[in-house]
Amino acid sequence: MTPQFVPYPDRHLPTSPPDLALANLHDVLRRRRSVRMFSEQPVERSTIEWLVRCAHTAPSGANKQPWRFVCVQSPRVKAAIRAGAEAEEREFYARRANDEWLQDLAPLGTDANKEFLTVAPWLVVVFQLTHADDGSQVYYLKESVGLACGMFLVAAQVAGLATLTHTPSPMAFLGEILGRPKHERPFLLIPVGYPAADCVVPAKAIERRPLDAVMVVV
Repeated sequence: MTPQFVPYPDRHLPTSPPDLALANLHDVLRRRRSVRMFSEQPVERSTIEWLVRCAHTAPSGANKQPWRFVCVQSPRVKAAIRAGAEAEEREFYARRANDEWLQDLAPLGTDANKEFLTVAPWLVVVFQLTHADDGSQVYYLKESVGLACGMFLVAAQVAGLATLTHTPSPMAFLGEILGRPKHERPFLLIPVGYPAADCVVPAKAIERRPLDAVMVVV
């Protein structure tokens, strides 16, 4: 079948010069922190739907869109997820993580307790689809889902919401709790909400390497 192409009809044209538009966006993004102290303040379902819509604009291999965003607000289900995550985390801190990994985590003050999983109003579990729902092949699976997750985080930050990228490993328990089919594999667990009034974050965790350490121009 010959592909059909049309002129680009809906291109975004910023009202300010590119550098200024990007500087403004950077000012929003540089304030993003990984939050583990959430408020119980509710977040509307419509807001979560918009976050997923934004993530769903991500590019993907052959436009297969190999992602599923399972959005959890049920206290019962959140409690089950917390129990499963803490079981895996206890194994991680006691046996799975080597000394260097634990030393790198020490400044963050993390441990096996994951209270935020029951306090945050929403848990968004992102699954990667190993094949499409109709059984057809997908391409660049992890790259595609990673891009969608990044856009989800950006959207949440723009909306003034707090997030955390949580990766209890292994994560198979998430598919079991949420009753997902075998072709959906857990990729990332993202608590979403507002920071608690007394929320604190590590002072040093936000430090970034200088631009010339991460950017090469040839």
